[in-house]
Amino acid sequence: MAQPIVTPGPTSPTPRAPRLPRWLFWLIPLALLPLPLYLDQYRQYVVNLILVYVPVAIGFNVVIGNLGLLAFCNVAFFGIGAYTSGVLALKLGLPWWVTILPAGLMGALAGAAASVPALRGVRLFYLAIMTLAFGELLRWVYIRWVPVTGGSFGMSVPPPNVFGWVLDNEGHKYYAFLALAVITVVLTDRLLRSRFGRAFMAIKDNEQAAAAMGIPTDRYILLAFAWSGFVVGIGGSMYAALIGHITPIAFDLTELILQFAVVMVGGLGSLTGSVLGAALITTAPEFFRPFPGFLELLFGVLIVLVILFLPRGLASLLARLHPLFVDRYYRD
Repeated sequence: MAQPIVTPGPTSPTPRAPRLPRWLFWLIPLALLPLPLYLDQYRQYVVNLILVYVPVAIGFNVVIGNLGLLAFCNVAFFGIGAYTSGVLALKLGLPWWVTILPAGLMGALAGAAASVPALRGVRLFYLAIMTLAFGELLRWVYIRWVPVTGGSFGMSVPPPNVFGWVLDNEGHKYYAFLALAVITVVLTDRLLRSRFGRAFMAIKDNEQAAAAMGIPTDRYILLAFAWSGFVVGIGGSMYAALIGHITPIAFDLTELILQFAVVMVGGLGSLTGSVLGAALITTAPEFFRPFPGFLELLFGVLIVLVILFLPRGLASLLARLHPLFVDRYYRD
């Protein structure tokens, strides 16, 4: 006896995560405005350092999280931005706020240069090694180009100023850094929600399939690296203004490991994770100062634990608590 054919009924569409209201996003930086009133100079410095690492983590995440390429040139963009801002301020006497955009543009140029191996088809660990060598090459330039960079002793950066207002304490720097961090978050969010961000995710999922669909993969890879360098270069300019003295040792492999820990712990491919990772990894050393040598152990343990139990980082915990924290451009 023939079995009756059963046609499946209509499936209900998968519920979409509700969109985060615009006013709720802007409420966060507004709520942080009074923070300098309650912090001393040192704690304010730590908060400023968190804001520096927000664009640094965002830029790193664009390439390894959203584009899906294992590239370790982030510290090169960081150093380029810092030295560009410092040289323009010290040698040419430009105010710090004028040097921010050139620092980002030089970072974008460095990003375009670092994308050449990826454009030539280099992938996986080979790309990681080549981009790592790119950062070490730039650090060699910082050491050898003594008349410009000061060599191994580094260079002192004049106090930052914005439209004639000298940022002579950590509280004053905080407001400028907060504005820059918010701008980089908003602009990167817009980029990732546009067709460019969708192209990044298509390349990450399957580069050959994306190319077969007519997506110019080389163009988008170049754009991702350039945007990463631009954003991280701005973070380098903020770092130069915060520290006041930059040296080549500040952009070595240890710094790269720290930035990688920020992205991995916070969450790959997530703006929320970039901010969370910057906050956690920047404040963690303050709790381990009484225990010298344990900081590197902490970073190693955190990365291993996150890879094993939270492959999407701390951002995935917030996403489980409420769908408002789910990045809408993030693919499951």
